[in-house]
Amino acid sequence: MAKRLTNNQSLKDVIEELINTYRIGDKLNQTNVISLWDSVVGKMIARDTTHLYIKHRILYVKLNSPALREELGYARTKLIKSLNKAAGDDVIDDIAFV
Repeated sequence: MAKRLTNNQSLKDVIEELINTYRIGDKLNQTNVISLWDSVVGKMIARDTTHLYIKHRILYVKLNSPALREELGYARTKLIKSLNKAAGDDVIDDIAFV
């Protein structure tokens, strides 16, 4: 009978290896930024947000209110910094309000 080889790796190491092998780290970071949107901008703004997605490191935010779109345009740089800081990585470079 063949001897069994033991593979003593921590779960953290196995998950990191899986993420690196399938190259899904960027997608996980993007999902994290989208999930952090509500906590970074607050409930009032999140309520008027209808759709969020990231494409080519740009966060696209669909808003119900044209006035809010204009206001958030002025705070674009601050929002980018806050979202990247909350995510713990440099995930987005710009935000487009549509």
